[in-house]
Formats: sequence, C-alpha cells, structure tokens
Amino acid sequence: MDYYGKRLAMASSDATIKIIGVSNNTVIIWKEGNQNEWQHAYVFNEHKSSMNSLGWAPHELGLCLACGSSDGYILVFTTRADGGWNTTRIDQAHLVGVISVSWEPSMAPGALIGKVLLDPIQKLASGGCDNTIKAWKLYNRTWKMDCFPSLQMHSDWVRDVAWAPNLGLPKSTVASASYDRIVAKEGEQWEHKVLKDFKTPVWRVSWLLTGNLLAVADVNNNEILWNEVVDGEWQHVITVEPYIGYMLFYFQLISFWFFMN
Repeated sequence: MDYYGKRLAMASSDATIKIIGVSNNTVIIWKEGNQNEWQHAYVFNEHKSSMNSLGWAPHELGLCLACGSSDGYILVFTTRADGGWNTTRIDQAHLVGVISVSWEPSMAPGALIGKVLLDPIQKLASGGCDNTIKAWKLYNRTWKMDCFPSLQMHSDWVRDVAWAPNLGLPKSTVASASYDRIVAKEGEQWEHKVLKDFKTPVWRVSWLLTGNLLAVADVNNNEILWNEVVDGEWQHVITVEPYIGYMLFYFQLISFWFFMN
C-alpha cells in the first residue's frame, strides 16, 4: 500500500504485477497488459463509505479479495470461470466501521499431524471502530461469525489484525493492534493474551512466514520485533527507530524469499 492508501501492489506467480487503486468507496483492480502498460481489470463500487482495508485470500482459494469499509460491511469478491466476479457480503460486521481484515491461512491447523480437511478453509478476522475483533467463516456461500461473543480485548479502535501463518501446525493465532497501546494475541479456542502495553498507540502488526516472529509498528515510527519462545511466551528481539514501514517491508521481502526458495 502506498503512503496515501490509494494504491496496493501485488506480485503473482503468473509473472504479472497488479495494482489496486482505492478511490473513496471504490476499489479498482489494475492488470498489466503489455510491458509497463496498465489497464482497469475490474471496478468495485458496492461500498457506501471509505475503504479502510483490503486483503487477498491465500492462493489456494483462487482470486478472492476481501474489503472492509467505514460503512460497517465486509465485501468478498471472488472470480468466476467466465472472468466475472461474485460478491458475498458480511452485513454490519462492525457497526461503527471496519478498519482491518486478514485471511486465515488456507491450510487447516494440525494438517501436518493428521488433522487434515479435504477442502481449503475460508476464514477472515476483522477489527473495527467498535473496539472488537471478530472471526468469520464461509458456510455454504454465507459468511457467519466463528467466535461467540466477539473478542473484546481493546478499549479503543482496532487498527490492525493479522492472522499468523501456521504451516499446518496445531495452532491458530491472530495478532491485533489498537490505539489503546496494547497488542493482543488470540489463540486456540480464542484465549486472550496481552503481548505488551506499548504505552503509545500501535498502528500495524505483521508476521514472518514462519509464524513465530511478529513485527509491531507504533505511532512514534518505531518498529519492534518479537519472538515466540518454547514455553509460549514472547520476548523482545529488537527495536528499530524510525523509519515507519521499513521493518514491515523487510518482513514482506523475507516472506517472499522463503516462498521462492
């Protein structure tokens, strides 16, 4: 995502780069035709208010995009065989507005030790202006809440949620960040754990591909790296002062390197 939140770039194994343009309540997907020539592939304008978060689903689920908006809805766009798009909607996901969305890894927790689901799972986590975190699962083409009640770990807006890669291990973890200065961690059976009170608003959280390293960005432009140790506790690794975004970008590069190798 660029500095102004207007364009999102993604790279694909099909040797193409796509740029998504976000304009007010509109999402524009761009596709490269000839080299360095970009054109609109599709335009979505179903939202009634500003767009706050976009997230591409794991590639096993096909070309699928989730969008969270200040209108309180989450829209999920999925491509069809004929090149068109189907739209499913999560009504009033967060009454005051959706700030962040994140997809669960498509590999089911426990897949490496025999608890294998035949089909990839489709689950989302969302954070909103109502200070809550919610999990959603697709049942028979309908999105339904997968946690009851909603997760209420924060006392201010949930600025970011990030579902950790699990690589088939028997755990599922969501990290969340908020203006109330706390990074919360939800795990199996949605047990709550406060990672740390950072004493300053926290903007972003981002996982390494292995799922045991977490980068946290705060309002003071600090990037803090945390590591999960054997006993399930988290220890501080390093704090990088400024510049904002560098650590998260570095994490994305490392994840890409792991994927390609």
